[in-house]
Amino acid sequence: QATELELALQSGTPVVVDFYATWCGPCQMLAPELEAVAQGLEGKVTVLKVDADEESELASMLKIEALPTIIFFAAGGRVVRRIEGVLLRDQLQAMITDELLQPGA
Repeated sequence: QATELELALQSGTPVVVDFYATWCGPCQMLAPELEAVAQGLEGKVTVLKVDADEESELASMLKIEALPTIIFFAAGGRVVRRIEGVLLRDQLQAMITDELLQPGA
């Protein structure tokens, strides 16, 4: 997954990374919301899911302290937003559009 994230960040496309765990109830609630947004933005934004237990080194490096945590990376790899907790699809859509897809983002 770390390599997949590196490749996504080098692609020049904005990236949204969802850090989750299989035992995390709120993570399971977020998954279909994020999936729906990802399908609607296919080709504009890369969405990755990272199991924080399996990728503990990456989670530690990015200072993931709570789950779910979503990190928004602008094209070029700069972190523009980081959110902990569950968001609804409309909230996710608005944040991704505002933070990653507006001119100058």
